[in-house]
Amino acid sequence: MLLPHRFQVKKKQFFHNFFPIMLFGITGVFISTSIIAAGCWWLFPKLGLKGLTISEYLSIGTIFSSTDTVCTLQVLHQDETPLLYSLVFGEGVVNDATSVVLFNAVRKINVSTLGGKAALTIFSDFLYLFFTSTLLGVTAGLLTSYILRGLGFGRHSSVREISLMILIAYLSYILAELFELSGILTVFFAGVLMSHYAWHNITESSRITTKHTFAAMSFIAETFIFLYVGMDAFDYEKWKMSTLSSFWTSVGIYGTVLMLILVGRAAFVFPLSAIANFKHRGRPVSSKITVKHQVVIWWAGLMRGAVSVALAFKQFTLSGVTLDPINATMITTTTVIVLFSTMVFGFLTKPLIRYLLPSNTSNNGPSRTTSLKEDMTLPLLSFDESASENISRAKENISMLMERPVYTIHSYWRRFDDAYMRPIFGGPRSSDLA
Repeated sequence: MLLPHRFQVKKKQFFHNFFPIMLFGITGVFISTSIIAAGCWWLFPKLGLKGLTISEYLSIGTIFSSTDTVCTLQVLHQDETPLLYSLVFGEGVVNDATSVVLFNAVRKINVSTLGGKAALTIFSDFLYLFFTSTLLGVTAGLLTSYILRGLGFGRHSSVREISLMILIAYLSYILAELFELSGILTVFFAGVLMSHYAWHNITESSRITTKHTFAAMSFIAETFIFLYVGMDAFDYEKWKMSTLSSFWTSVGIYGTVLMLILVGRAAFVFPLSAIANFKHRGRPVSSKITVKHQVVIWWAGLMRGAVSVALAFKQFTLSGVTLDPINATMITTTTVIVLFSTMVFGFLTKPLIRYLLPSNTSNNGPSRTTSLKEDMTLPLLSFDESASENISRAKENISMLMERPVYTIHSYWRRFDDAYMRPIFGGPRSSDLA
């Protein structure tokens, strides 16, 4: 589903808000996992659910820290709320990747050796998975763009052009899973590069067809996932095997998990939003994460979906089958949380956003200032100018880099992109789009 969504989100907004997205998507997962795991470890035995190990509690923390922001993204509009949309979408992508990495890491931890070495192992595993998955996705995107532009494969054939993009994206996902990387992260960056380069190398009819094809694929995939979860909810054997002896015990367990999800989410959204606003205090007011935005971001991450179900089945079943009553209890608990959060929180999402962000005031305007102008034709240094002018320009560049690092790095990247990347992989220059 990430590839279709990648063709619809605006890349500029995503990378312009890269710092808060990474804060929410990475730091937030660690905070949420810690709170949920600690809360379950403390409260589950008091409610009668015993027999889980510390490693399993940590796994439960990662399972219920994985968010599903699809419902919120269906309500938000990029043009009306560009900042909020990019934050919710970006966090959803990074959150999924981080949750999978952290889940795999905690499963490898030896409980008797918990400490600084284990934390270092988790961190090193995350860096390895993040960068290798990203590199694989970037390679797939660039390869597709070069084949379409440089080799002319499928030229004037919509079927071949669309098939090439879909098949290479899927191949990158399969390779990522084969090498135990993050397929979600890989296919996301493959989509980033395809929308940036390959999109401009195909015919107009292919663009229109691709847009509708990916939208249909996304809808079908999401529908299939929820059908699967719904059908699994009627697996009577798992419910019969569960160790929860009474209705009120079950309600207590489900309510505890939901409460911890709410608390764990709030514990990082509001503090990290304050940090992001402080870090970007030089930006215009329209780029600030307001209190209303923070509430929407908090609410958007309350829903759980496919990743939570997949991680729960990986932890507590063997090929989808479990004969252990405690494992069956955790599977049924995950199913209930996913269905309840999706239906109840998802149903309330649209009224909440309408109340907090009315359509006549939801437009945040441009998320970056327009007072600073970029001259994409000017080099960073020029041999045709005097040394004093070059030194003055270098000072200005360094000053801008210190005050507005994201803006300045993006400016430098656009110059490099126009000079070297687009002539090889395709797409109009930034100056041509102005």
